[in-house]
Amino acid sequence: MSHTTGDAKLLARIRRMKGQMQAVENAIESGADCAAVLQQIAAIRGAVNGLMAQVLESHVREHLGSEQVSAAQRAKDVEHVIGVLRSYLK
Repeated sequence: MSHTTGDAKLLARIRRMKGQMQAVENAIESGADCAAVLQQIAAIRGAVNGLMAQVLESHVREHLGSEQVSAAQRAKDVEHVIGVLRSYLK
């Protein structure tokens, strides 16, 4: 996915998620309250959903919205996106 290479917003989002995961690990190791751990997990889930949406939007615009893509390639890309979405939504 060359259109995501070096994307500063994506990288910042991923780094925030790393920090959130580290916070969950630290909370569990230190015996933090379950409610705080659950809240952090919910925040991570939201962050993952946001990342997925951002990458998916970029992919759709680049591969499906481009007039330079052939109809056959577009059909292949549509099937690929559908497969990824099905996997993600399970």
